[in-house]
Amino acid sequence: MAIEQRPTLFSPCNLGIFELSHRIVMAPMTRCRALNGVPQPCHVDYYRQRATAGGLLITEGTLISPTAAGFPRCPGIYTEEQIGAWKKVVDAVHVEGGIIFCQLWHVGRASNEDYQPGGSAPISSTDKPITDRWKILLPCGDRASFGRPRRLTAAEIRSVVEDYRNAAANAMAAGFDGVEIHAAHGYLIDQFLKDGINDRSDGYGGSIRNRCRLLEEVAAAVAAAAGIRRTAVRISPLIDHLDATDSDPLSLGLAVVDGLNRAQARFGHRFAYLHVTQPRIGAGPRAEPGLDPVRYTGLVRALRRRYDGPFMSSGGYNREMGTDDVGSGDVDLVSYGRLFISNPDLVERFRRGAPLNRYDRATFYTPDPVAGFTDYAFLRPQSTPVARL
Repeated sequence: MAIEQRPTLFSPCNLGIFELSHRIVMAPMTRCRALNGVPQPCHVDYYRQRATAGGLLITEGTLISPTAAGFPRCPGIYTEEQIGAWKKVVDAVHVEGGIIFCQLWHVGRASNEDYQPGGSAPISSTDKPITDRWKILLPCGDRASFGRPRRLTAAEIRSVVEDYRNAAANAMAAGFDGVEIHAAHGYLIDQFLKDGINDRSDGYGGSIRNRCRLLEEVAAAVAAAAGIRRTAVRISPLIDHLDATDSDPLSLGLAVVDGLNRAQARFGHRFAYLHVTQPRIGAGPRAEPGLDPVRYTGLVRALRRRYDGPFMSSGGYNREMGTDDVGSGDVDLVSYGRLFISNPDLVERFRRGAPLNRYDRATFYTPDPVAGFTDYAFLRPQSTPVARL
């Protein structure tokens, strides 16, 4: 009898209508190089450098509306100019044989008046601000407190859902292969999901089912606009970034998964994937003080077992950790962030077992179109010229 081979990071992976040649995904990462919300020529080169034939890239968080911003120089996907600029990025990735999803982002209360149209208050599930444990990076480069948010009405929530739908349609117009709904890390949708933030008493608050309602409505609207097989969702049940805590993260995560499974049954197809962010667990560079690794590992495996579709995870992975989790069946795909910043040819370096470039944190969020963005060394020279808008 043939022995079944364990999958590796370099095994093919089916995502419905997409056939990936390997399981190493570039995670969405804020990079702060856009100008007035518009991707620049440097974005074309940045994503092209990291594209591989049959490999999946996820863009940096991309703003769905003018109210969505809370970080400097982030790109949007709500104007014709933005759509045209992103099309240049997408075309460059496709020339390399890559697949690229646009991450749809609204920061909610993780903003302040400096980012909001007319200096208005940021929107959220609540009117409670983020505590001073966290600071916002202003457009001028200073750090400040987050603003006090304004609680959305039910009618306004419907408008936000429409913003997500429009953003998904715009991403399809730009040629993206799909979209990822950012429902993690303390941003707008997570502000509805988690009971440490959501203090509503209407149909969007209270019970877990009610708190999942916004995500389910957004997922349905985006899937209708982009196609469910081109739609993905990212969640982070145990991540407490920006005060995003929940009293029962396992039950919350399972409720989210159940809602996605119900949506799949209605549409008759699966979502492209579910993307779950892990805290850095264990020892060494992945350690996060105060976290019970057994508790979190159990949560991720429970979501993996419950979710009916491809499952991706991220959170401090290196090559060996990714190999272990894919080989054990705990995940189908592993997304890498900082390692992809400093190693545009990360897939090839992993394949060869080659040394990795070190990343420079000081250049993660600078406006420079080259330094820390497109100037990291390859194993071999790249002959493709820099694309221009």
